[in-house]
Amino acid sequence: MRALNILHVFRAPIGGLFRHVLDLAQGQIARGHRVGLIADSSTGDANANETLAQLAPRLALGLTRLPMPRHAGPGDVAALVRAARLIARSEADVVHGHGAKGGLYARLAIGGSPAVRAYTPHGGSLHYDWGSMLGVIYLGTERLLLSRGNLYLFESGYSAALFRQKVGEPHGTMRVVHNGVTASEFEPVKTAPDATDILFMGELRAIKGVDVLIDALALLRAQGKATTATLVGDGADAASLHAQTERLGLGSSVRFLPPMPARQAQALGRVMVVPSRHESLPYVVIEAAAAGMPLIATRVGGISEIYGPFSDALVLADDAPALATAMAATLADPAAAADRAQSLRSRVAREFTVDAMVDGVLAGYRAVIEVTVPEHRPAFRTS
Repeated sequence: MRALNILHVFRAPIGGLFRHVLDLAQGQIARGHRVGLIADSSTGDANANETLAQLAPRLALGLTRLPMPRHAGPGDVAALVRAARLIARSEADVVHGHGAKGGLYARLAIGGSPAVRAYTPHGGSLHYDWGSMLGVIYLGTERLLLSRGNLYLFESGYSAALFRQKVGEPHGTMRVVHNGVTASEFEPVKTAPDATDILFMGELRAIKGVDVLIDALALLRAQGKATTATLVGDGADAASLHAQTERLGLGSSVRFLPPMPARQAQALGRVMVVPSRHESLPYVVIEAAAAGMPLIATRVGGISEIYGPFSDALVLADDAPALATAMAATLADPAAAADRAQSLRSRVAREFTVDAMVDGVLAGYRAVIEVTVPEHRPAFRTS
């Protein structure tokens, strides 16, 4: 049975999008498909570069890094031309774009007429609204590209509904395939001796609500509840968050650490807090739940899809008093928090696995191929 040639296109090798692409690529390789990656050459830290270097020997279609500017500009033209040549040479059956920029390149830089032009937004353009100039640019571009994709994959039902609302109905097939984690991530994490009460892990920018978490910590301090926190990550708002911490007199109880692997970070706190203002289906929630870590998260995006019947535990976004109350209650009753964590862990083990994610994406590819290229029907292989 003939394996598929699959190219994944994305910009920044950071965050949940990068993790998703890596898991998907490795799962597809394990199932016998030929995979390649096209990514930005100007972003990504040493850890990301090392991860890509380790994966590169297994990429039958190669690893290509080329400059992909964050915002649209003249630099995109040269990158699109290079991407089109790479796609043509690869004889790709599937070109799968991830994020706004990856989706743009995958749908425009088409060479060799691949059977599937797939797109997973991962939030991306959907974080913007039509009321802003950037929103008009990003959402307008998405609307213009609707006819260029024939498979739209969303990691949450929330994102699929938001895409329809903000952009429109895709011309191709739509499917929801939840993110998933590996079996090893269900092993408990041993808490470090110097672990703080609270742990945040993610990008330091407004959308993640870290400022709300810091305000909540200040409220607890004012109530006489000294609460310590570790904030792991980096981002555009790092300086302002450091300043906010000092201004509120929290310098001695809050530590900032650079990005690190999830399980290494999980050992540094007793309760994971995800105070986001916007999300799609965040890996940080699934990872913490899989590890059985007590977790406080906001009711945004697809997080309620992860929590399912436990969604009543979610707190309102952008509400420091509500977050402070949830943190105080969780820290005051560790046994109850551990019981809730185990219930959520069991749900994630049933519903959010890497194998289910990889098989769901491949099933999406197959559905489009069977419609557009009938001769692939007997040759398509998923395992």
